[in-house]
Amino acid sequence: MPSKKKKFSARFPPARIKKIMQTDEDVGKVAAAVPVLISRALEKFIETLILKTSETTKIRNAKTLTTSHIKQTIHQEKKFDFLKDLVANVPDHQAEDESDPNISDTK
Repeated sequence: MPSKKKKFSARFPPARIKKIMQTDEDVGKVAAAVPVLISRALEKFIETLILKTSETTKIRNAKTLTTSHIKQTIHQEKKFDFLKDLVANVPDHQAEDESDPNISDTK
């Protein structure tokens, strides 16, 4: 009796992942399951990054998740250290600081 293969719905296109992998000269043939597995790993990675960033957004009492929140999360979490170069040019904090009731005006 033949075994049934599970069909995974990939959020990142496995064909595109395979194409990216094969741009590397050291990568030869790629088994069909590999791009699907990488797609799932990417999904989990992004989920983790966004969940951690949403915590940062809540702590700052902001309603909108911004690039500065992602940058702050990347700098706070050691596991995201490899992304620091990507966010180096992102502004640290945006206009949400101006509406913070804990900051007193000294005019």
